[in-house]
Amino acid sequence: MKLGVIQMTSGLDVAANVAKACDYIARAASEHGCELVLLPEFFNTIYFAQYRDMAWTRLAEAETGPSLETVRASAQRAKVHVVATIYEIAGPGLYFDTAFHIDPDGAIRFRFRKIHPAGVKSLEKLFFRYGSRLDTYGLDAWRVGIGICYDMGFPETARALTVNGAELLLAPYATSRTEMFQEMLRTRAFENGAYLAAANKVGREGDWQMGGHSLIADPAGRVLASGDGRDEALLVAEIDRAKLMEARTRWPVLRDRRPDLYRALAAEPDALLDFALAGKAQR
Repeated sequence: MKLGVIQMTSGLDVAANVAKACDYIARAASEHGCELVLLPEFFNTIYFAQYRDMAWTRLAEAETGPSLETVRASAQRAKVHVVATIYEIAGPGLYFDTAFHIDPDGAIRFRFRKIHPAGVKSLEKLFFRYGSRLDTYGLDAWRVGIGICYDMGFPETARALTVNGAELLLAPYATSRTEMFQEMLRTRAFENGAYLAAANKVGREGDWQMGGHSLIADPAGRVLASGDGRDEALLVAEIDRAKLMEARTRWPVLRDRRPDLYRALAAEPDALLDFALAGKAQR
């Protein structure tokens, strides 16, 4: 399967952002033969969660809103799968950061809601609720899992998706982070024996300089295509399930993992303290 990853800047004009994204979708399909195109997180807006002003909730759209409807039409024209992430309003006062998989018929095949809203440098926790599922879904012969931006900062996210069957990990981003960015994503690919595609924003958005460095990595952690930290880009690479099977045979982590010993990973802070005290008592 041939992937297209879009690295782009978004401005205040939502319609112009969507038009730019749709142009990239058309180019990915017609010029490069891409079968799946990944857009950055909040491709249709600037990264609003840098501001402590709830008036930015006006940017939220339903799945039937103009941004997604336009992308659905673009996917249908280009006969390509598209993963598009928007600031979603699911009901009065109920918002999510949601990635939608749109198929070549323009239908929504799958949705994933970000499970880790960022709350250190950014203010996402003020703007939307967290998702609560790490499901995967089928795409032809592949099994796909999605983690949005900060989600992939947690190795547990990529591993849970992999345990749930993911062979291709998709990561829409809107981050200014550059420190260890590609190294972290390459590690997620390698430690799970999975392909990983990450689409980040680039350029100035409000007060933030978005970090770029989007990539497509193979199951050995090798970079197949990469953006820089300055320019918009369309990245293209072909992925091969035979190479994925080879990587998972060479490093059989799914065979050798010991979930019976990993209870601490699912423990709340008080339980972690209990584990530590129990360990001291045993010593």
